[in-house]
Amino acid sequence: MRVLVTGGSGRLGRSVVSVLADRGHTVTSVDTAPADQPPGVETITADLLDDTARQEAFTRARPQAVVHLAGIAVPFARPDVETLQVNTGLAWAVLSTAVAHGAHSAVAASSPTVYGYNTPSWTPRYLPLDEAHPVAPWHAYGLSKAIIEDTVRALARTSDSCTLSCVRPGYVVAPEEWRGAPTQQGHTMARRLADPALAATSLFNYVDARDAAELFALVVENPDKVDNGQVFNAMAPDPLATGPVHTLLPRHHPTTAAAAPALADGRAVFSSHAAHTALGWTPTRTWREQLHPRSDTEPHPDQRASASQRP
Repeated sequence: MRVLVTGGSGRLGRSVVSVLADRGHTVTSVDTAPADQPPGVETITADLLDDTARQEAFTRARPQAVVHLAGIAVPFARPDVETLQVNTGLAWAVLSTAVAHGAHSAVAASSPTVYGYNTPSWTPRYLPLDEAHPVAPWHAYGLSKAIIEDTVRALARTSDSCTLSCVRPGYVVAPEEWRGAPTQQGHTMARRLADPALAATSLFNYVDARDAAELFALVVENPDKVDNGQVFNAMAPDPLATGPVHTLLPRHHPTTAAAAPALADGRAVFSSHAAHTALGWTPTRTWREQLHPRSDTEPHPDQRASASQRP
């Protein structure tokens, strides 16, 4: 199958491209920044907000499926207006073009930030959080992802030939980050695990990039198993915490106290059961197995290289 991946040079994108290629698909990666990709993967450097560049990329790739990851990847990385304009504009442009070019499936990356946690008043109706729980984004990034989900549903209403969906990957951990490379917030995974306040900002969720990539692959490979417009959570089944999450969570988010006892059995704060039910997705890479024992004391090669280049 021919698959076009937007944002294929990013933290998640690199794993998505690799997993799709390993599964035998013909993959084209489109990004504004070039990156080394596996043998056989075609790369296109283009701004997909440019109509001409986008049409040329789709004409060249002739995708049967599209995985849309491109966009501003973290909250507060850019001015709010820019985050909204770029993320929502890209989603409409890419997904509507996928439909127009005859793709049979298209999936976009959303985010668990749509739930709206990290405000003093946020109170979950229940835990763990599943796809049926109401969303209430409070910052531009979370709002942009909620709009992307609405974009998917809007296009799904008029598309009979293309199945559109969204995946909400949790705190994505790239393979090199288990070995000590800095995460998207600048600290190591070992430090994030050692300091509960860091992991609490994302409600102790995480997902290995390769596990998340496998869900994106399953979605585009099995459009008949996906409801048009469906949204899937994608998080590891255990929390990123050495202590019991049902006691840690209320300590950092007091408004969760009433619902937190539901997690006393060790479950994560988020449920990804829908992806397992529909597609058989079961994430297998946990922090207990993946975290390198010296990841916070021995510099990662990427860190040594960057340090040697500093003036």
